[in-house]
Amino acid sequence: MTTKKSKLRMFISVLPGEQVEVALAEEGAKDNLVKEYYVEMVHQAKTKGNIYRGIINNVDTNLQAAFVNYGAEKNGFLQIDEVHPEYYNTPHDATKGKKYPLMQKVLKAGQEVLVQVVKEPTGSKGAFLTTYLSMPGRFLVLTPGREQIGVSRKVEDDEERGRLREMLEGLNPGPGLGVIVRTVSAGTSKTTLQRDLQFLKRLWKDIRKKGTEESAPCLIYKEPDLASRAVRDYLSDDVAEVWVDDEHTATLIEDYSSLLFPRKGSLVKVYKDQSRTLWERFGIQRQLEQIYSREVTLPSGGRLVFDQTEALMAIDINSGKISGKTNFESMALKTNMEAAETVAQQLKLRDIGGQVVIDFIEMRDRNHWREVEKTLRNAMKNDRARHDVGKMSRFGLLQVVRQRTGSSALAITMETCPCCKGSGLRRNMEWQSLQALREIHRQLRALPHGTPSFVFETGAELAMHLLNHKRERLLDLERQFGVHLDIRPAR
Repeated sequence: MTTKKSKLRMFISVLPGEQVEVALAEEGAKDNLVKEYYVEMVHQAKTKGNIYRGIINNVDTNLQAAFVNYGAEKNGFLQIDEVHPEYYNTPHDATKGKKYPLMQKVLKAGQEVLVQVVKEPTGSKGAFLTTYLSMPGRFLVLTPGREQIGVSRKVEDDEERGRLREMLEGLNPGPGLGVIVRTVSAGTSKTTLQRDLQFLKRLWKDIRKKGTEESAPCLIYKEPDLASRAVRDYLSDDVAEVWVDDEHTATLIEDYSSLLFPRKGSLVKVYKDQSRTLWERFGIQRQLEQIYSREVTLPSGGRLVFDQTEALMAIDINSGKISGKTNFESMALKTNMEAAETVAQQLKLRDIGGQVVIDFIEMRDRNHWREVEKTLRNAMKNDRARHDVGKMSRFGLLQVVRQRTGSSALAITMETCPCCKGSGLRRNMEWQSLQALREIHRQLRALPHGTPSFVFETGAELAMHLLNHKRERLLDLERQFGVHLDIRPAR
């Protein structure tokens, strides 16, 4: 008996000229379960995938990397293994000795290179660059400089892989060009692939021409906006409906989707209800809000707690309301199984990259360890990012390494708290009030003799704490210095 495949919906919410949000959700019994979520602000538009003509600013011999000025605020980082041999100033024979030459011997400051952003700049780090360019189309990815022809590793069906490989034999990308068949190509025809290849070859021709005519540093090719990329990269045959709350965007998507799915005439739907948002109408508002929360509640009452450090993301699983049950082992297994499913979902939604350490509730039965590991692996199978799931230790710790796919919703919408400076903690009111009293005392001592009054301005919360809890001490200071002390909330 075959199980019925859940229906997918794509939601695109647009604030014209400001922001685009895209959510992919699976239709559930009550609400839609959000599987993927992307957001892009126009003033923070992503640069990943963009191609630039840049100038090598300097070559670092210790890092064996070059810093490239490509027009951004910070220079991009280009490692030696990301430099195509066509840019080498002196020939290098990889068959003799080292695979890669010393960077200072083959590149020099002032040299111009065509680079593509592989990883967005984060914090104090510049963008990660490559000279091995790749241009994604709907069904193919064109790879100039690499004469490879292959099928994406994410196409797991052996029969389909074989069919796609057969079709590739008749494709001729041309000298110096390679192609990779994308996952969404499953079931498509050879004519469709040929048409996509011709489009990408024309695009590459335009990029090459512009790359020789423009002065560095400059932008040569810009990736489409999020709404267009969502249709190109995420709209598959599994998606039954596309809901868009902006008519202009809906028209553009409808034109594109009609070429991809001519039989789905009513695929794109315009959302016009002014009384509630698109997210509220389809019951996914709460799920999107959870992305920004430190804690996520599990179905049985347990909790996931996310803490980002400089080195890794730590995820702690707490049993919450279901602790204290008579059978602790079954409670721990149930909570950990729910946590494994939710962790996989949150890693995608938050686009958490790098090392992730999950602290599961400790279990004695090793078979239970394997069950939780298997659940996590299966839940992460549909993750577009490359990842590696480790094994659980006897203390309940499990490590996941995951590739970050782009700028996450958290990265582009959050900033460091000005109160706690990113620690997540702040000094309590009692400590703050004592420091304020010390400062008041210092300033009163510095007042000229005979000054009748003194005003001390501070935050509203601290001002109220001083007046409510430190009134006696304030009166003592007034008597000691013979002044009228006025505590005011700062404007």
